[in-house]
Amino acid sequence: MAESDTQVGQSARLLRRARSTARRGFDRIQAPLRPLGMHPLPQPAAIRGLARFIRDWRAYNELADPDSPFAVRPHDWMPVLTEWDEDAGIRDAHYFHQDLWAARSVYRRSPSSHVDVGSRIDGFIAHLLTFMPVTVVDIRPLHSPVRGLEFVRCDATGLREFGDDSLMSLSSLHAVEHFGLGRYGDPVEPRAPFAAMEAFVRVLAPGGFLYLAVPVGRERLIFNAHRVFAPGTIISAMDGLELVSFSAVSDQGEFLEGIAPEAASAFEYGCGLYEFTKSATVSTDVR
Repeated sequence: MAESDTQVGQSARLLRRARSTARRGFDRIQAPLRPLGMHPLPQPAAIRGLARFIRDWRAYNELADPDSPFAVRPHDWMPVLTEWDEDAGIRDAHYFHQDLWAARSVYRRSPSSHVDVGSRIDGFIAHLLTFMPVTVVDIRPLHSPVRGLEFVRCDATGLREFGDDSLMSLSSLHAVEHFGLGRYGDPVEPRAPFAAMEAFVRVLAPGGFLYLAVPVGRERLIFNAHRVFAPGTIISAMDGLELVSFSAVSDQGEFLEGIAPEAASAFEYGCGLYEFTKSATVSTDVR
């Protein structure tokens, strides 16, 4: 019995050592490729998931009727290797919280129409379409038969298809940080985000509201993925608008409602949620 226990202990130690060696080897090979966005080798979680996949596949085959259309067939595999040990619920805290925050704000004000620049169609825009029509602006083409969705293809850094003081409800969520990096086929231009924000100020009608979400925290560029803005940078760029409220999503994915913008300055990669308005003292024709 003692000898058997010793053998089991030795086997466990050898297995741990092999896993550790393999992990170090993977890290050593992948380290120089990560800055290039390349991840050619499976991560340890995927390796563990593969063993689980094989075990579950065998168990399913033993239980399933081989004549059933839901029996496992050769080549009808699509291994999903890392989700079995993930938490249920929110996958991307930025998008979840910003989409809910902005949709609730628009619903509360119930404008007759809404224009959005570059936000996710399958997230925030889908939320809005449940209760109102939406005009989507993007530099890329969009072919969609969805009822209530109108599309305008234009460059958001100018928004030349929209007149001055013309929009009562406007949004752009997790989009402007990408402008001018060439990532989406747009021209390379370092000032592109600020040109877009100037356009937002121009087209927003007096009494209208702008909902803007961008990464906030330690200010920097991660080329060609995105920029991270200091919270005050966005407020300064919105010259002509008044900040109504500021909320944020922290580095830990926590939604922080109604905080001071400077409280997000120390984030590494948070999400700032800005609600702006334009003074209603000027009479104008509202689109």
